[in-house]
Amino acid sequence: MEQDNQLPLWEVFIQKNNGLPFKHEGSIHASDAAMALQNARDIYTRRGEGRTIWVVPSSAIAATTVEDEAEFFDPSDDKIYRHPTFYVMPEGAKQI
Repeated sequence: MEQDNQLPLWEVFIQKNNGLPFKHEGSIHASDAAMALQNARDIYTRRGEGRTIWVVPSSAIAATTVEDEAEFFDPSDDKIYRHPTFYVMPEGAKQI
């Protein structure tokens, strides 16, 4: 059995400018949050690309899987109010 000698994995999110959404930039290994922030800064913002950094332990992220798709996403298909297919665009409206 192979032993894992890696430090814990962290996911890095960067906000490029105030008011913009955070974007996932990649992953790093670090022993704690302070080290993760420093590593993220050194790796992902060397040229001043960001204003704010978030680091999140990968183990703290909850996600769906392909097997969850039918159960997790399909229930919304039966609610017609979620799909505006019955709506007629007013004449002359360019953006709504």
